This record gives sequence, structure tokens and C-alpha cells, in this order.
Amino acid sequence: MKQSEEIKLGENVVLGENVVIEEGVVIGSNVTVGHFAVIKKGTVIGNNVEIGELSVLGKAPFSNNKMARKAGKIYPPLIIGDHVKIGCSTVIYRGALLSGDVLVGDLASIREDVTVGEGSIIGRNVMVELHTTIGKRVTIQTGSYITGDMTIEDDVFIGPCCSTSNDKYMGMGNYQHRGPMIRRGAKIGNNATLLPGITIGEEAIIGAGAVITRDVEPRKTVVGNPGRSIGERGGDAVRS
Repeated sequence: MKQSEEIKLGENVVLGENVVIEEGVVIGSNVTVGHFAVIKKGTVIGNNVEIGELSVLGKAPFSNNKMARKAGKIYPPLIIGDHVKIGCSTVIYRGALLSGDVLVGDLASIREDVTVGEGSIIGRNVMVELHTTIGKRVTIQTGSYITGDMTIEDDVFIGPCCSTSNDKYMGMGNYQHRGPMIRRGAKIGNNATLLPGITIGEEAIIGAGAVITRDVEPRKTVVGNPGRSIGERGGDAVRS
């Protein structure tokens, strides 16, 4: 392990080979850190946490001249709650907060100013962009792209390879970034596409491959491109 001074380690911390821990890091008890992981300055890790090999925790944002959002803001340290499990080769930025019992799959990336609620799952190779809020008990499955400036409320299910966007005019600079809002209990099918600024109502269902260009009312089931309503949820069923 390579480390600097002013690091606080709890009891029963197991560090793999060539782990790098920077100054000001706090690690709770019963934590396992895999080989070649890097824990950046000031990161706070709770108790009973598992961190996979080759992961980078607490990375600082960066940008270039073309990007509309410059990385000049100084974000607070990454905070990881108790009983969190983080897979291999994940990258989680400063300014993020992972609440207790969150699972982050291998190869996932979570940007700055992102909050992930208790008991949620961020699947393998999921990308979560900046300024996004994810509620409790949310499941985001493999390969999904969660855009910036997005809100996902509690108990939402997002299937594999879902794509979301927050820039209606694709980089022209004349639209305030605003991702979709997904209300409590909604379910989004595989390969669905959600356009900027729309709202998916509570307990709505979006079918696999659907392209959603406008708001979806609560409990409605919407399929196709462009999305069209085919009925309403009744309990776990769909009423046509």
C-alpha cells in the first residue's frame, strides 16, 4: 500500500496490493479494498464496505475548452455509506454520495454531484452523469446511460441499455440542460430512449425500445416510436 499522512483507518481494514490512499481519507471498520484501487484525497468510506480491484474513488472532474460546463468548481469529498459494495474498475467522482447498502457493478462510472439513495443498484457499465439524483431502492441495469440533471425517484426500475438525454438541441447552447424526471415506481424497458425534460409519471411502464418524446401520465403503459399509450396499470396488470 502507498499512503500519505493523516489517514484514518478503522478496525479490520484489508488492503490489497498496490492500493493508493491519499491524504485526509477516512475508512471505517471491516472494509476490504481490492488490488490497485486508488482512493483520492478526502474520501470518506463507511463500515462494512467492499471495493473492487482497479477502482478509483473520489476522482476530481476535468474538462477542455469545448465543453459548456467547465470543471472549475471545487466539489466536496466523495462519501460512501455503510454496507456499500463497489465492483472492479469503477470510477466515482468527488461530490457524489452513496447511501447505505448501495451496489455499484463493475465498470460503472458515477460523476460529481450525484446522490444515490439507500438500497439502490447501479449495474455493470452504467454511466451516471453529473447533477443527478437517484432515490431509494432504484435498479438501473447493465449498460444504461443516465444523463446529467436528471431525477429518478424511489423504487424505479430501469432495464438494460436505457438511454436518456438532457440537451434538446444537441450542443447548440440555447437550452438549459434538463434530463428526464422519472417518478416513483415507474418501470423503463430495455433499450428505451427518454428525451430531455420529459416526466414519466408514478408507476408508469415504458416498453422495450420505446422512444419517449413527451410526458407520460401516471400508471400509463407506453410503447413504440414515438411512444403511444396502450393502457393503464391495475395492480401488477395492465388495463387496456
